[in-house]
Amino acid sequence: MSTPTRWAGVPLTDRRAERRALLIDAAFRLFGDGGEAALSVRSVCRECGLNTRYFYESFVDTDDLLGAVYDQVAAALAAELETVMAGAGDSVRVRTRAGIAAVLGFSSADPRRGRVLFTDARANPVLAARRIATQDLLREAVLTEGDRRHPGSDPVAAQVGAAMYTGAMAELAQQWLAGHLGDDLDAVVEHALRLVLGR
Repeated sequence: MSTPTRWAGVPLTDRRAERRALLIDAAFRLFGDGGEAALSVRSVCRECGLNTRYFYESFVDTDDLLGAVYDQVAAALAAELETVMAGAGDSVRVRTRAGIAAVLGFSSADPRRGRVLFTDARANPVLAARRIATQDLLREAVLTEGDRRHPGSDPVAAQVGAAMYTGAMAELAQQWLAGHLGDDLDAVVEHALRLVLGR
């Protein structure tokens, strides 16, 4: 448990931010390894060595904490995608391939990420709500990318294409993480690329 001297000399806002980060990291490990059953106020506090009173300093309950875990993992994926896309150049094929590979690679490099973003996000109400919001953001990003390549295109067609792409990516990630597509990431990405681009 935390000691009276642990936060000595640290400003209050910094102490709270550090404790919040410790709780989120602990919840990520527990949920990622054991699912919803492994997550409780006591287990999270025990995992990161904090008194339970510090939990309620940052979170209302474990649902609130789990939402913060999802947000953190989703933000890390977004940062990864931004980095990858920034270096992908202007080729549609290269950019599309980079995006698909980044999502699948990020989610499977640490299986706990995939569990938070995709696997358990289907059944857990907190994660499911966050996932819907994230897919909305992804759909908007796809629309922006499409408008960059084809300015002035039919807006309905663009919306249909973006909806189909984002839905397909979520299902592709789900199947990849479940091990139903083998273990060759490059092969999976190439198959997906051919279907998306039609070539």
